[in-house]
Amino acid sequence: MIHKIVIPTPFAVGDVNAFVVKGDALSIVDAGPKTPEALEALKQGLKEIGYTFNDIEQVILTHHHPDHAGWMDAFDRAELIGHPYNDLWLKRDAAFMEYHDRFYLDCLKEEGVPEVNFKWVEKMKRPIKLMGERTLDRTIGEGDEWSGHPGWIVMETLGHAQSHIALFNEKTGEMIGGDLVLEKVSSNPLIEPPANPSDARPKSMLQYNNSLTRLLDLPIDIVYGGHGNEVQDVHSLIETRLQKQHERAMKVHGMLNEGSKTIYQLTQQLFPAVYERELGLTLSETIGQTDYLLSKGLIRENVGEGGVLNYEQT
Repeated sequence: MIHKIVIPTPFAVGDVNAFVVKGDALSIVDAGPKTPEALEALKQGLKEIGYTFNDIEQVILTHHHPDHAGWMDAFDRAELIGHPYNDLWLKRDAAFMEYHDRFYLDCLKEEGVPEVNFKWVEKMKRPIKLMGERTLDRTIGEGDEWSGHPGWIVMETLGHAQSHIALFNEKTGEMIGGDLVLEKVSSNPLIEPPANPSDARPKSMLQYNNSLTRLLDLPIDIVYGGHGNEVQDVHSLIETRLQKQHERAMKVHGMLNEGSKTIYQLTQQLFPAVYERELGLTLSETIGQTDYLLSKGLIRENVGEGGVLNYEQT
């Protein structure tokens, strides 16, 4: 049995979904943001199927973003399970937060963002107060079995988040996919710091494309997504999304016809109406497209004055 609970969020993405799954264990996948409205929705959703917070034995996080990782605090008796990267955010220790700020400041400088916008470093942490304060009891990763749920396995599906997992049952063709495949929108592959500070910046768009492409070889009948309705025509939707992403990248390629540009300059051109209001999201999207073009050998990256990166056609 998979039962969906729709939870309101204060974010532009709208409602988020949690899924109660009954197997040998009673589990919930994701837990909404830490707002009073979300807590009430969870309470009512559980009540409708005859459960309370205390009945839940496992809380599984598909990823650490605050719309999914808030109210695990309400499930006192449940084991909290997820990808190891979640704990960087759930623990939020001073060393990680300092590293986080340094990572994003370095990114903004490389991207050619004017100094007046460096305040965005602080904004990248803004929703932390809507995340839970528990830390993981157990970590899971690629190929692990979902304990208490025979037939279900864990897939690491990085890209939208560096902690992202999906749960797949090959026998039934069911997937609980977090934000991997959504009904109406393609998830933004967000730029996030690597777990190991000595590692290079994760190329989120390439990770996301790889995660989507993996699904094309799987017998998936339905994806229970983190937002919106369930997705059934999964393979054709993925092929459409990958093609649209390629077209967006080629639009960026065309912007370099008149010479080299920085990420910030490309972002201004790509998102003239919203880049100032949504600088973090729009820069992530632009970086994703340049990472893609670099991987195809269609552009090259040069280091300019002050370490600012410039891109030009090959």
